[in-house]
Amino acid sequence: MTAHQEECPRRRWGKTELSIPVIPFGTQGFGDNFGPVSDDEAMDLIRYAVDRGINHFDCARCYGNSLRKLGLAIKEGVVKRDELIISGRICCHSGAKWGGYGEGEPDYSASRVLEDTEDQLAILGIDSFDVLFIHDPGEISPTLAPGGTLEGLEQARERHWTNFIGYGMNPHDFHLEVIESGRTDALLTFSDFNLLRNSAADTILPAAAKDLGVINGWSIMRGWLTGKPVESFVPRDRWDEDHIRAESMREWCEATDINMLSMTLQFCLRETRIHGNPIGSLNKAQLDANIRAAQATVSDSEIDAFIAANL
Repeated sequence: MTAHQEECPRRRWGKTELSIPVIPFGTQGFGDNFGPVSDDEAMDLIRYAVDRGINHFDCARCYGNSLRKLGLAIKEGVVKRDELIISGRICCHSGAKWGGYGEGEPDYSASRVLEDTEDQLAILGIDSFDVLFIHDPGEISPTLAPGGTLEGLEQARERHWTNFIGYGMNPHDFHLEVIESGRTDALLTFSDFNLLRNSAADTILPAAAKDLGVINGWSIMRGWLTGKPVESFVPRDRWDEDHIRAESMREWCEATDINMLSMTLQFCLRETRIHGNPIGSLNKAQLDANIRAAQATVSDSEIDAFIAANL
């Protein structure tokens, strides 16, 4: 980190008491899903991110080959375990191996959670996660049932394989049922608190005010809200109402000479019940841009003018 570079701002992550950067590193950024990143490039990026204060890495098996790359950086001494905050996932997308994307009913058993967690720890070369999430279950009841996924996380915590537990998912009714159970420490919601969608503010966030640690995925809507033309991410013939609105917002920011990425992140950072907004950077330039936006000053009047014109 050079003299003119400042570290990313941080927040307390609810009852975990962990201090996390307001833009944790979503490891899908170097998982080859958004462009190729070699092992050496990934390890260099991981080291650079930690030096800039982005030391929380949010990872999952389904994020390309990023889990292996993060593990390589740790095993080769590029970064030390005690420099990092690592949140992981037990994927529940389908009946595919380790619950990855595919077909069939996921294995919601506690025994599968323990086997999965132990294997991921070996890939990463670490003894424990800081936080472990149940990731995108298609149903919530089997995860909460006796012998189910959440019980598996509780057993993993008893074995000291994770310090804290929670869920990473979208359905609000799922989140509310989990929050009501009182069995979790943290949550990840996605796509529903950003410049396009704000429904989490009315449902999940009030319920999570019991000091749960909250991180908010898709703050930049996979790039649509960064200031680049939406067509560079999604072909125009596949646009829906959200794409049209995002492009209109980009044009408004351009016309008013406001950096859209700064507007996007500062809008999210106004919400103090959210502690982190994970973003997956492909390279150092993207990471630097995200940090600048997290540090930027966007006045209340500018945000209010944006809201009046676009929301």
